[in-house]
Amino acid sequence: MEEFQVDGGKMTAYLAAPERGEGPGVLVLHTWWGLTDFFKSFCDRLAGEGFVVLAPDLYHGATAATIEQAKRLRSKLDRALARKEITAAADALRSHPYVRGDRFATVGFSLGAYWALWLVESRPSDIAAVVLFYGKRAGDYSGTQARFLGHFAERDEFESLPAVRKVEKQMQTAGKQVTFHIYPDTGHWFFEADRSEAYHPTAAQLAWERTVAFLHDHLGS
Repeated sequence: MEEFQVDGGKMTAYLAAPERGEGPGVLVLHTWWGLTDFFKSFCDRLAGEGFVVLAPDLYHGATAATIEQAKRLRSKLDRALARKEITAAADALRSHPYVRGDRFATVGFSLGAYWALWLVESRPSDIAAVVLFYGKRAGDYSGTQARFLGHFAERDEFESLPAVRKVEKQMQTAGKQVTFHIYPDTGHWFFEADRSEAYHPTAAQLAWERTVAFLHDHLGS
């Protein structure tokens, strides 16, 4: 865990780096569960693929095991502070001595996908690639040159397919390169191995392979 000063307080983030040390940067933004061991292991997997990965802890150490706990944590999230912390994490990643290149990627899961899209809208010149897992946000993406990859569930009580397609259309209309995949027979959290009620190993493996290939394509190896 790395520690940063933000707005007079402290923020922590999980850092994972490849064995060789240097690599392109990836910012990972967690779901409403918090920065759980699953998301730390996801960062480790990306580091194993050659990326330097930073995942800010937006809940300051708190995590949720149930939906009710997650709803409470999300309701307590200070959005103004979250914006400052995500921006600080992005700056820390860009300036990290291990990170190669001026632009980085961001990967967001559900709640984190919303914040990933907020970041690419607010920092359009810094981000080369955006990966979304079952989360979206309507916005103006005309100012960014980022490429977009989305992984969405066929049956999702939180993200309807018409709403997902609407955001996809907005990005396409803005002239962006965007690919949204819909995974059959899946629900929200299908990628997360620690969510036994939703995890779909076949879809998760395919989403992982697509994510790694996409990041390599747009950040380099």
